[in-house]
Amino acid sequence: MATKIPGQWQKVLEAGLLQRSSQVLSLIDGTAYVFGGELRPREPRDNDVHAITLTGAPTLTTTTATPHSPSPRVGTASTTLHNKLYIFSGRGGVAMAPIDEAGSLWEFNPSTSTWTHITPSQSTDPYPAARSYHAMTSDGTDKLYIHAGCPEKGRLSDLWSFSLSTRTWTELAPAPDPPRGGTSIAFAAGLLYRMNGFDGTSEQGGSVDVYTPETNEWVLVSYTPDGVQGPVSRSVGALVPVTHGGGGYLVTLFGERDPSSLGHQGAGKMLGDVWVFEIEGRVWREVEVGGEGPDPRGWFDADVVEAGRVVVHGGLGESNERLGDVWVLTLG
Repeated sequence: MATKIPGQWQKVLEAGLLQRSSQVLSLIDGTAYVFGGELRPREPRDNDVHAITLTGAPTLTTTTATPHSPSPRVGTASTTLHNKLYIFSGRGGVAMAPIDEAGSLWEFNPSTSTWTHITPSQSTDPYPAARSYHAMTSDGTDKLYIHAGCPEKGRLSDLWSFSLSTRTWTELAPAPDPPRGGTSIAFAAGLLYRMNGFDGTSEQGGSVDVYTPETNEWVLVSYTPDGVQGPVSRSVGALVPVTHGGGGYLVTLFGERDPSSLGHQGAGKMLGDVWVFEIEGRVWREVEVGGEGPDPRGWFDADVVEAGRVVVHGGLGESNERLGDVWVLTLG
């Protein structure tokens, strides 16, 4: 087993307004933007944008929804590119069905606090199916990636990219089976990484699946998910790329390790651990945290604040309570 990495949690704030699960959080210029989620099962809480400033004294401000905002939703996915936030689909409405917007995305511009509805350039071209509990990331240049999740029935393993410059979708090689929801992806050093998720029967783990855009191919990096050599299998956790000590890493944390028999109406067994994957050496190291830290949770979201720092917000606790806390982890 590789040596552990020290880390330290700091609680930034807690607010009733932020209590929610199945929301998204994305960082832009030191501010975390929260959108969507639910306070009561299967009821979207709001479609406002809640901004948490993490530089200086933490502050919480809200941009109230307008008729030009995305509809209220849970289980959407978000990413950022060129200082703007993007979301795709999710679950909403009376039936809590996947929100089908014909392959379009929503773009939030923090500088103007406005949303823009981005439609594909050709309405007849193929586009990803509506879904929830999928994963999303960007290559930092022009492309947004959408992966997996839950359509009206079943689960998906597909991978799509959307070019912002041409407003076109491209279907890419699907990820290794099984199809899953609640999976996590991250883009780092020109490669896309995928791990974890729930296939409808069991939590997935034991491999980091690596996609190379230039070759349109996936490669599996296997490990033993025993909590010693690598993190145990889980879903609805998080995966974020960080730099630390001059190296490139992926941080995965928290999540659900045993689903509730009540499905989305209940809470399963939650995890509170943090692991770091060394990209170059392809080895896992657990983060050893001293002092107080966040309660175990799933159905939350996280993002990178800056090198070696990760922010975590909200989610569902093991007692089936929606959480409204915000924490920042600093790797030692």
